[in-house]
Amino acid sequence: MLLAIDVGNTNIVLGCIDGGTILNVVRIHTDTRETEAEYTIKLKEIFYAYGMDVAAFDGAILSSVVPPVTGPIQRAVRQLTGLECMVVGPGMKTGMNVRIDDPGTVAGDLIVGGVAAMQFYGTPVIVLDLGTATTATVIDEKGSFRGGAIMPGVKLSYGALAAGTSLLPDISITPPKKCIATNTVDCMRSGAVFGTAAMIDGLIDRMEAELGQPCTVVATGGLASSITPYCRREIVCDDDLLLKGMWVLYEKNR
Repeated sequence: MLLAIDVGNTNIVLGCIDGGTILNVVRIHTDTRETEAEYTIKLKEIFYAYGMDVAAFDGAILSSVVPPVTGPIQRAVRQLTGLECMVVGPGMKTGMNVRIDDPGTVAGDLIVGGVAAMQFYGTPVIVLDLGTATTATVIDEKGSFRGGAIMPGVKLSYGALAAGTSLLPDISITPPKKCIATNTVDCMRSGAVFGTAAMIDGLIDRMEAELGQPCTVVATGGLASSITPYCRREIVCDDDLLLKGMWVLYEKNR
């Protein structure tokens, strides 16, 4: 059984994968202040609480966009399981030709999402990840990673808006009843949900125009299910996309 760990800026997602089947998914907050010992205790408690048999793990893979957490998590996994984490990064076999200015700078989560999208949804494909940042990446029909776009995440943007203004409050990212809202909170929610959905629609249109062909669009990340239902483009939501991608990468590289 494979232990897959995705370290994001906001959350760490742990998944147990057996033969490609995801059995357990657990999310915890990312905290750059926690030590190896603290992560060891936290992971041990998670394994116990969710009935994950440490002895059943025969492999581990880690994708991280938070360097200060990468080492402590690796050492915690080694302490608990005796396994060395395979870390997503340059030099891995991916099946993708990374065609950007500096291939070594591509974040691991973008590689993982692209590999999963190719494997399970085909090409050409646009992968959206709506988390702390909102990212869109393009894989062309030949399986080449062509690049994409990075935008501030919805919660991050509206948290900054509330912090930088005197009258605008913190809001939950939920849709109002109508786009033309009639109070401050609903106006902010309209912008957050309908405005972001419209941005995504427009971005997909522009990316397809540059690529010269229509694409399948797959979305993942904590806010994907809150935003993409209001897009006018057809978008497949897959909450487990990154875990699936880590399983594919592990199988390619073990």
